[in-house]
Amino acid sequence: MTTAPAADQLRLLDVQELDTHLAKLAHQRKTHPTLATLAELTARAEDLQRAKTAAEVLISDTRRELTKAETDVEQVSNRAARNQQRLDAGQGSAKDLQALGHELESLAKRQSDLEEVELEVMERLETAEKDAAAVNEQLEALQADIARTEAERDEALGALEAEATETQAKRETAAAGIDDTLLALYERVRTQTGGLAAVALRGMATEGVQVPLSLTEKAAIADAGPDDVIRSEDYGYILVRVS
Repeated sequence: MTTAPAADQLRLLDVQELDTHLAKLAHQRKTHPTLATLAELTARAEDLQRAKTAAEVLISDTRRELTKAETDVEQVSNRAARNQQRLDAGQGSAKDLQALGHELESLAKRQSDLEEVELEVMERLETAEKDAAAVNEQLEALQADIARTEAERDEALGALEAEATETQAKRETAAAGIDDTLLALYERVRTQTGGLAAVALRGMATEGVQVPLSLTEKAAIADAGPDDVIRSEDYGYILVRVS
């Protein structure tokens, strides 16, 4: 059976308490609510950014479409104006002037149709610009939420980090001078169990965590010397006897 000064064994309980607190702080840093909130806000911001890009593309395409519609209307209008001038001036034969009159009627119909297209494109552009403005407004509000949440996260994680630094310093002080073999055993057990290595044993009952003891273990505990290091057969914990 491994032996180590009983006083050093008792000090392991202090080390264990500090290690448990450090693990708790690490868990709090990893699972702080602001992290999940930021992930959600960031995902929403990415969706809105994609929507903003799509809206900008739509506006650009619609503006080009409007420019073409305006050009088409202008071309027909200019041609109609030229024909009207010729007709008003009486240039050409009667047949030519009659043809100009028919063409003017066709151009008027064509211009009316093109102006309807132009109006429809203008309405679509207005809608696209309103939609883009709404997306921008949502994105700006969301970015403000992200900035506030990041500030909350930084403050909270900074406080946890400061507490962890302070606790780590206390842990190093608590572990200083403990029997090397005992401390190495403690670290090995803690690695094997995922964090817990030293458990207080008062009489034949553990404190903090329930560790069942067989009759054989109880007999060994009763016969153990003060410096004997007692281990749980089932879990490997170091059972530190306290008065």
